[in-house]
Amino acid sequence: MHLTLEPLLAILSGILVLLVPRFLSYVVGVYLILIGILGVMG
Repeated sequence: MHLTLEPLLAILSGILVLLVPRFLSYVVGVYLILIGILGVMG
């Protein structure tokens, strides 16, 4: 089974949001930035 970075980030972000809901905006922001960087780099 081959796992890429995006699904792992999504899972970790979801777990963190469920555990600490007030961090939702930070998690979403970091996730979007990482996805953007990955997209720009190819």
